[in-house]
Amino acid sequence: MKTHIVLATRNRHKLQELRDMLQGIPVEILSCDGFAGCPDVIEDGATFAENALKKARALARHTGHLTIADDSGLEVDALGGLPGIYSARYAGEPANDSRNNEKLLAELALVPTEKRGAQFTCVIAIVDGRGREKVVEGVCRGVIIHELKGRQGFAYDPLFADTASGLTFAEMDAAHKNSISHRSRAMCELKKILPEFIA
Repeated sequence: MKTHIVLATRNRHKLQELRDMLQGIPVEILSCDGFAGCPDVIEDGATFAENALKKARALARHTGHLTIADDSGLEVDALGGLPGIYSARYAGEPANDSRNNEKLLAELALVPTEKRGAQFTCVIAIVDGRGREKVVEGVCRGVIIHELKGRQGFAYDPLFADTASGLTFAEMDAAHKNSISHRSRAMCELKKILPEFIA
């Protein structure tokens, strides 16, 4: 019998990426949308880890299933790590990718290319019904380019260029992005500890 894992996200892009990365593992992936009355968790933690744990704990309690939750964002060197945990709503409410990208470009308008270093960070928390929990992290370094490029991906993907290939995440196909992204690196760490949770 397969272990059920609930993914604590309603973001369809994240959900698909996480499902793709968990292929081949003997688990059944469930969306939190499949459970009535799932709480909307307020992400008011001071770090990615605090937010990920808060979501995973709440959904594990509600569903009774092993739950994984991630919190991720873009950290720009020239902005002291911003937008960081505020990445999704950097330009204010309601969350809007286009406005977030416009604000980021405006903030970096006078910053030269060599000082536009940045990283995507992803923290994944896993929590089960017996109180066991762990947190893993993945980081992908790159640079913020001067204009949007590419039509794939979401959020800041059209502005974040991988240093190795020079391509933005939005110019990569899903397989390429999923092989190097912050989320894939965090998922690789998660896979190392997953057996102790599904045994």
